[in-house]
Formats: sequence, structure tokens, C-alpha cells
Amino acid sequence: MPSTPLPPSPLPPPPAPAPGEAPAEAVKPLMRGVRVLRALSDADGRASIGTLVRTTGLARATLDRVVATLARMGYVRLTGHDAVLAPRLMELGNAYLSASRLPGRLGPLADRLADELDESVSLAVPDGDGIRFVHQSTRRRAMSLAFRIGDLLPAERTAPGPLIAAGWSGEEWERWRARRATDPEDRGFEELARRARDDGWALDDQRVEPGLIALSVPLHTPSPGRAGRTGQPVCVASVVSHTSRHSAASLRETLLPRLRAAVAEMERELARPPGEPPTGRRPASARAGLAAWTGASKQELGREFIESLARGLTVLTAFGEDRDALTLSAVAEATGLARATARRALITLEHLGHVTAAPDRTFRLTPRVLSLGFPALSRTTLPRIAAPHLAALAGRVHDSASLAVLVGDDVQYTARVATRRIMNVNITVGTRFPAYATSMGRVLLAGLTDELSYDELTARLARAEPKALTRHTVTRPTELAALLGGVRRTGYALVDEELEEGLRSIAVPVVDRTGAVVAAVNVAMHTSRRDVEACLTEVLPELRATAARVEADLDVAGRFTHVPTV
Repeated sequence: MPSTPLPPSPLPPPPAPAPGEAPAEAVKPLMRGVRVLRALSDADGRASIGTLVRTTGLARATLDRVVATLARMGYVRLTGHDAVLAPRLMELGNAYLSASRLPGRLGPLADRLADELDESVSLAVPDGDGIRFVHQSTRRRAMSLAFRIGDLLPAERTAPGPLIAAGWSGEEWERWRARRATDPEDRGFEELARRARDDGWALDDQRVEPGLIALSVPLHTPSPGRAGRTGQPVCVASVVSHTSRHSAASLRETLLPRLRAAVAEMERELARPPGEPPTGRRPASARAGLAAWTGASKQELGREFIESLARGLTVLTAFGEDRDALTLSAVAEATGLARATARRALITLEHLGHVTAAPDRTFRLTPRVLSLGFPALSRTTLPRIAAPHLAALAGRVHDSASLAVLVGDDVQYTARVATRRIMNVNITVGTRFPAYATSMGRVLLAGLTDELSYDELTARLARAEPKALTRHTVTRPTELAALLGGVRRTGYALVDEELEEGLRSIAVPVVDRTGAVVAAVNVAMHTSRRDVEACLTEVLPELRATAARVEADLDVAGRFTHVPTV
């Protein structure tokens, strides 16, 4: 216990878990929906319906209606007897991250620092008496950080914790002491917070995990209101290493000056007036035509669809960059909801700790929004995103559907759904084929035409030394380059018995939010199944619709996280 208590802060503390009963105007279905999303998040994104009944305490009929509504919104997917969080749910966390401006403005600077130091760098914000990660720049090593964006850690176990606690009010310290009263390992955190306040930095020497060390420096903004109160940092930047690379002392001595310089640059970036969003990054917005969409959903699903739950969650998506603080009227306008409906949703979300109200009658999202599935989904990959869409596609066209990426001069299959037939296309995940002789390969090669001239593309194809795999295989580099130009113009590639006799396939590209081709989706079949005309009229529209669904999920998932393509 420090000899002189930490001074109380003049402004109200950040939102804490809402105690007591819900306000009379709270939307009970919205509270139930949030409870289900939190239960799924705690289960790392997947749980059986029976498990959800037990963990949420909801009746089975009520849970079924909540899950059906979340599935209709694209937030949850039903797989057998399990409910699985879907990438679309990340739009809620994206709304907070966008409104905070932290990963968008500071993420590139954190990434640059990580590259320069060859150490992991993270950004964390206060959330109650813990810290929640909003950005991670992780080094790829045998031993690497398992922390995810949205993960919540107790303040006393982390390097950012003492810096955050240095700005706590007396009330916050009392809440923290009550939580820690029975913990035999509670030793010295208040002294650490006092020291961090005086030093302006903090060090974690294996408090969170043996071998893990971290050095942290706080970021402040010119406007104390953004951080919640005077003295409270808007976030904390940390360099994280391992005892095999540094001791705690050498980490501080070697890296503290560079970290402080990086934090000063980050503070200048946060102080820069808002401008146009970076190229390729589209602003988030509330679900378009909400009233019509909820009405149509209610008509289709009947009592299984809970309109108040859908409307309440959509309120969160009204926030974003340059929309970090909204009045009730602004929320109602952005969502198309009646003021009374928007007001009840905000009251409920404030009670749950996902929204905070300011004296100027504006509302802001809190970091707790990230607890709604973001950690579990932040490590997703493109194959995982595509898998359910490929399954649906294969079910509609009754032929195998696959996802592949370009690896050198080959295509590598990263996801696949095969149909059950006596005669089937025998390909597994990991299989590689020459790109020039496959439909997905040609789509991916055609995606290079933006960066390669015709001559450069022809030279690349020549270096691959194309060989005839069947009597139909096109092998001349100039002819292949001309074919790729056609693929680029039409947006699809159809390859007929060039890889193997009797095998016909058609593919379309998958592009990321910047417009770059990152993968391809195809349908493959025996030539006896469909002729070329049938492929174009029956399969191509389904392929394009599937690619669009994959791209929509990738767009949401990749807004503030890196989505690996394999």
C-alpha cells in the first residue's frame, strides 16, 4: 500500500460492469442476445445449443429465437447442433475500433516500430479494472504472443496496467481492492501504479506469464475528454519480448528511448485533424434499410425473429470514424429507428457497459464492445471464412467447390468441399497444380496484370516452362498471356480438359478491400455433367454470388486485423 494515496480523478470513471437490476426501459431481448454472444465468445466462438442453454440460463425456446435472429443478421452460423460466431459479427467491434481512431491512426506506426525493433508491439486501452488490446503487431517466432485483439487482461498482471491505474479515481481503486481482496498474489500493485505515474513508463517482468516481459509507455491526447478524464491515457503502447531475448532491465535500457519517441509520434498523429479515410478503407455504416430488412425478416421467420434484438445491435454500427460521439437524434437518423426505439437500445447498451453517456448528451462506444466475439474471430483465416460459403455453393450446384491461392507458379488448394459421387474430382487441401493449366490459376495470374505489363507477364509465363498435360493444354506464353487478358476483362476463367482429360472447371476471383485479387473460387466437374454453355449460365452466377459473400466477410474481418490467405 503506498504511503500517499493516488489522487482521485475529477471526471467519472470508465464504464464498469453494470451492477444491479436493469433499468425499467431496458430492452430485455437485446440483453438476452448480448448474453448469448458473450457466452459464445467465452467458448472461443463455438458452443452447442445445449451448452448455451446452461451457460446463459435461457429457456430452450427463448435461446432458439435469439440464435435464429443472430443467424439472420449473419452474426452466428448454425452447424449441426452447434452455434458458431460468424465474421459479420466483427462489424460491432469494428465500429468501436473505427470510432476510437486508435488502430486506424496508430496501427501503421506500431507495425513500423515492431519491424524496426524486431519485437512485438501492442496497443491497449483501459476497460474497467483491466486492459483490452486494440492492436497487435506480432513477430512470427516459435514462441509468439497468443494475445488477440479484444482480449481483456487484469491490470495488475500487465505492463500497461500500472499506467492505466495511475489515473484511477478513489472509487475505481475501491472496486479493484474488492475484487482482489481474496487473491493471495495481490502484492504491490498500488506501489507499481504510483511508480508508473512518477516515471511515465512501466515494466512487466513475467507477471502475466513466465518468460514474458513488456515495456509500456502511455499515450495522451490534447483533449482530456477523449480519454475519459485528466491523467488517464487514451491508450498504452507496449513492446513485448521474451527472457530469451532480453532481461527486463535490458529491455528498458535498450528500447525505452525508441518507444518514447514512437509514442510522441503517435500522439502527434492522434492530434491531427480528421481527414479523408485512407485509400481502400471504406467507412463503416449502419445496416442499410434497417426497417425494411427487419420487417422482411419478421415476415419470413415469424416469431422466431426478434426485431428489438436486431435493432438494438444495429445501434452499435451507427458509430465509426468521425462519428465517435453521437446524440440520440444522430443515432436514430443513422439507423432509421424511431427516437424512442433508439433511446431504449442506448439505455440497454449503457447498462451492459457497451455505451457510455456524456454530460453533453452524446454517447460513445466503450472497449467492451470488443467482448462480443472479436477475440475469437480476430485470428480467422480466409479458408475458414470461405468454408461455409463453399459448402453452400457445392450444395446448390451439386459439384465440388474449392478455394486456392497463388504460390509461385502453382495454385495451392486451401479449402475444398467435395460432393459424394462414384466419379469424383480427387483433390485435397494442400494440393498444388501448375497455375497456367487451371481455372483458378488463370484467375490469379490475371490478377497480376495490374502490376505486370504484357511483356512482363509473358516472360513470367515463359519462366514457368508450361508443359502439355493433355492434348488440350495451352502452353505458348504469348497465347496464355492473351487468355489472361480475356480473363481480366470477363472476370472468370473456364478451363476445359487442359489439366486432365474429362475435367472441366470454372473460376472467379476473390478480392480484398483494396481490390487486390487474393484468392480464387472454382467449381470443378466431369465434362459429362455440364457443357460449357451450362457452366456459364448455371454455375457462373452461383460462383460470383459466392465470391461476393466471401468478399463481404473478408471485408469485415480484414478491416482492423490481418486475415491470412492460407
